[in-house]
Amino acid sequence: MVATVPEDEGRCRLHSGFLRRPFSTPPEATMAFPHLQQPSFLLASLKADVINKPFAQRCQDLVKVIEDFPAKELHAIFPWLVESIFGSLDGVLIGWNLRSLQGRVSPVEYSIAMEFLDPGGPMMKLVYKLQAEDYKFDFPVSYLPGPVKASIQEHMVPDSPLYHNKVQFPTTGGLGLNLALNPFEYYMFFFALSLITQKPLPGALHVRTSDCAYFILVDRYLSWFLPTEGSVLPPLSSSPGGPSPSPAPRTPAMPFASYGLHHTSLLKRHISHQTSVNADPASHEIWRSETLLQVFVEMWLHHYSLEMYQKMQSPHAKESFTPTEEHVLVVRLLIKHLHAFSNSLKPEQVSPSAHSHATSPLEEFKRAAVPRFVQQKLYLFLQHCFGHWPLDASFRAVLEMWVSYLQPWRYAPEKQPPSSDGQARCVSERWAPFVQENLLLYTKLFVGFLSRALRTDLVSPKNALMVFRVAKVFAQPNLAEMIQKGEQLFLEPELVIAHRQHRLFTAPTLTGSFLSSWPPAVTDTSFKVKSHVYSLEGQDCKYTPMFGPEVRTLVLRLAQLITQAKQTAKSISDQCGESTTSRPFLSWLGFCLSDTNSSYPANDLDDMGQDSIRKTDEYLEKALEYLCQMFRLSEAQLAQLTLALGTTQDENGKKQLPDCIVGEDGLILTPLGRYQIINGLRKFDIEYQGDSELQPIRSYEIASLVRLLFRLSSTINHRFAGQMRVLCSRADFLGRFCRYHLMEPGLTDKHLLSPVGQGRVASRARGPRLSLRFLGSYRTLLSLLLAFFVASLFSIGPLPCALLLVLGYFLYAAAMTLLTEQGKLHQL
Repeated sequence: MVATVPEDEGRCRLHSGFLRRPFSTPPEATMAFPHLQQPSFLLASLKADVINKPFAQRCQDLVKVIEDFPAKELHAIFPWLVESIFGSLDGVLIGWNLRSLQGRVSPVEYSIAMEFLDPGGPMMKLVYKLQAEDYKFDFPVSYLPGPVKASIQEHMVPDSPLYHNKVQFPTTGGLGLNLALNPFEYYMFFFALSLITQKPLPGALHVRTSDCAYFILVDRYLSWFLPTEGSVLPPLSSSPGGPSPSPAPRTPAMPFASYGLHHTSLLKRHISHQTSVNADPASHEIWRSETLLQVFVEMWLHHYSLEMYQKMQSPHAKESFTPTEEHVLVVRLLIKHLHAFSNSLKPEQVSPSAHSHATSPLEEFKRAAVPRFVQQKLYLFLQHCFGHWPLDASFRAVLEMWVSYLQPWRYAPEKQPPSSDGQARCVSERWAPFVQENLLLYTKLFVGFLSRALRTDLVSPKNALMVFRVAKVFAQPNLAEMIQKGEQLFLEPELVIAHRQHRLFTAPTLTGSFLSSWPPAVTDTSFKVKSHVYSLEGQDCKYTPMFGPEVRTLVLRLAQLITQAKQTAKSISDQCGESTTSRPFLSWLGFCLSDTNSSYPANDLDDMGQDSIRKTDEYLEKALEYLCQMFRLSEAQLAQLTLALGTTQDENGKKQLPDCIVGEDGLILTPLGRYQIINGLRKFDIEYQGDSELQPIRSYEIASLVRLLFRLSSTINHRFAGQMRVLCSRADFLGRFCRYHLMEPGLTDKHLLSPVGQGRVASRARGPRLSLRFLGSYRTLLSLLLAFFVASLFSIGPLPCALLLVLGYFLYAAAMTLLTEQGKLHQL
């Protein structure tokens, strides 16, 4: 039986109300709904209540309906109710907006929503009530992830057993392909897809993801259906008579042997692999756990196929799906819980040799969860993120998801005691199989991170922190050795495993079980590593060893940039300190021009101060130390890097040129030099060396006023040139005073044009002249207006105020004339 919502009934949007407590007795409930005797009336009444009743009351009514109405009548309202909660698949209706609902903002609504949607709450009671009656609900294939949708549309069954025997082909005149899902699957499909289909509201941009109802519901569902202690709790009974046994899935769960199968035709698919419903009653204990994990992985990770991944390596490829930061954070929660779930196996159950027929289905599922369901799809997901995520601090979410997967030992129940010398704890040899069977997630993604780090501004504390985090994770004692061992096993010659050359490096076949034991030989481990790499990258992949010369060269370049970033941060700190302490008094009144030839552009260090500079230096220092440990870089190599980078300071002690070489026509930038300029790490010391009166108009000047003042000063200079020359030639105080204001010395002691060598100097002395350009500055005019305003507060008129300003400046200028050397440049 297929339950659908008629199109003419429309969609209703629920607002911000929630249930409180179910009514007491069924008779009272019957009296409350005497007119609801048919399913169509029930659905119509609930839709009408959306407009006529407060939401809290509507939720109480829903609880009562779930408790008292039979499944025959409830199945008609189920699709509408699920859509009302999680929103429509096209994203038009937002439902309860769980991704923005927070306990600290709306505590009452939040707590009641969590109670209603809890794994043991009323909504799940409705799911299990319908599940027991074998109802099916249509789910459109068009809203599935891209690779799944494309596979089904081509009449091919996707790899996941989640879709097997569920595809419903449209009848004549049908609207499209659908999946026939049981109530639990239908509910979880909507719940998982709401993370992707529902766009955040404008006010939800600053919502913390971990505080939202959706994020916490994901955590509760994972803890309930993938328990780290005990077994999966049976579904709660909705009848007053007590708990009922867990309903067996009408579509039997796929055996573990079939996980990871290749595509097969829907028309030719053989169903002999299916187990009998009564073959293993214990397997029914975990069908909900399997379904939940498969739905989460398919909806959140399966957006890239191997074929699509290979196409994405082309620079002309377009992105098919772009995850959000919230999406990545939820996936990280899934990874962390899966590690805890898999690590909850008892020690005697971890070893494959301990596998026997007496092992419970839940224990088998714990062993298979990560390698069979998650590994491949997560690898492709991470590859896409590493290659297409913006080069900004938001990549931290992707990075933390990655390093969470790389460290399953952090989520093991047994805690290793910290080392006495304060060093990081050694990674146990117990995790060597995991490292080897996930080799590409360590090595290839590390290379991908290096390429990102080489293109980011490491002076930024946020970027420096990311480099530090990755270096710290990979520098854990014994981890690098495990990775090297895995690479050695992969690069082991094929002749060593000649007795298995007839086997392909693919997933297990239909008749074989991946749980079957393998001979405990080194060649067996080598086969597993090769199988892992070839299944993700293809048989003809070109593997780049993480500890080979190519990657080592990238690490050396990163070490160079870390050293340069440390010195740049220090230079910015020194420059900021000097600009604060040595700023002249009159600059606060606008009588001095801004420094337009600053060596460093704006950086987030400027806004966060000395504390951020200190953090950046600490992060980069530790990251460099960890990289030296991993790749065994010596002090001599680091010193060589420093010299090769040109980190020696120039004669001024601070400014450094970008990395370049001297050619026939002058300087030629190296790739490192281009990187330094793009990221603002270094720049050429380019200054305006022409006539200061003819330099381009600045952004802080009024263009028309500057031109007018230039004409006025040029007229004065032309008419009174002789008088000014006579005044400046005097040897007394008046002559020095005039020279201080009217004379501009030759450009001696200035290097022209080329920064190479000593350069050519000029001695182009100009006669005395008056410059009024400073009056065209916004700052100067604003300062004068402010001075007149303050004077008016003290009942000083404009004319006396102007005379006081002129008198004050003449006193200041006289003092400066006495203190400065003759001929010193003074630029107003």
